[in-house]
Amino acid sequence: MPFVDEILKYKSLSIVGLGKNTGKTECLNYVLRRLEHSGHTLALTSIGVDGEMTDRVTGTAKPEIELYKDLIIITSEKHFRQKSIDAEILDISAKSTALGRLITARTLSRGKVMMSGPADTLWLKQLIVQMDAYEVTTTIVDGAISRLSPGSPAVTDSMILNTGAAVSANIPNLIRHTKFVHELIKLPEVDFPNDKQDLVDSGMKDSMVGVHELLELSSGLYALDAEFKVHDLKIPSVFLLKDHEEELFKHGNTLYVTGALSDRMLDFIRMQKVLNDITLIVRDFTRIFVKPETFRAFTSSGHKVKVLLSTRLLAICVNPVSPEGYVLNSNELCTGLSEALKVPVYDIKKH
Repeated sequence: MPFVDEILKYKSLSIVGLGKNTGKTECLNYVLRRLEHSGHTLALTSIGVDGEMTDRVTGTAKPEIELYKDLIIITSEKHFRQKSIDAEILDISAKSTALGRLITARTLSRGKVMMSGPADTLWLKQLIVQMDAYEVTTTIVDGAISRLSPGSPAVTDSMILNTGAAVSANIPNLIRHTKFVHELIKLPEVDFPNDKQDLVDSGMKDSMVGVHELLELSSGLYALDAEFKVHDLKIPSVFLLKDHEEELFKHGNTLYVTGALSDRMLDFIRMQKVLNDITLIVRDFTRIFVKPETFRAFTSSGHKVKVLLSTRLLAICVNPVSPEGYVLNSNELCTGLSEALKVPVYDIKKH
């Protein structure tokens, strides 16, 4: 499948799913098989626990992670001891997860191991940087159950999204759900007018000055005026928006939300009659926790949601089989999703 050739262009890749049993491990194994003889050194870790033989919830069999020789792996002490593969330890982390310290090792044979890596995205990001010491081209991160955070562009450079029958047994419902997540992933970036040509003309290569300034803001709600100057609105919580109604848009109609974007906030702002064409900015799509109907009511009112950092989505893959045993028509699912999303969709098991 053509998206595999794109993976090596990026320093890191997350493989995430819209739910449990959506085919992440099958997708990971496919990617590893295809890249085994690429001539590049790959690293592999997980932000959850993956590679179990049996699903802890359903009791059904699960595919194990199949490793090849000369792969860099990062997993916990507990699971490293249980490995069925020869490996040379390269590093042991100073801090621990709930399953022990993290072991960085180079595989010396083919085999299997359960993956359990960093406990949070900050540690994961640091770990990806550390892989430079082992001349790693791309670090692959296996995401946790229903957790899209490793797909954040602030953590990994690219992403593969997995969906399937485990999310919904009804193809139209599954398409609607996946389409909404894809819509969030493809939200447009903020365009800072003076970040582009002005910086090129001045000889500066970094065109993200405005973005960097906002990324440094860790909490609160901020307004951006017509000159893109940032104003702290001193609103500590979305629950207090009503108490600060008059101050909300005194600097214009663009707001930056440092934390999560919720239904409550979208509904509150949509009901304001002060301004039309309101723009809300979030760090990236993983900060948006809203229902599709709330989001579409907001955007259909003429308002916009944009991101500071957009995600490079390399592929959407499907698993038409649910853990309960029902099987969706793969061709119908892939065709329906591809037509709705306007992108290629792949069933890994067919390749």
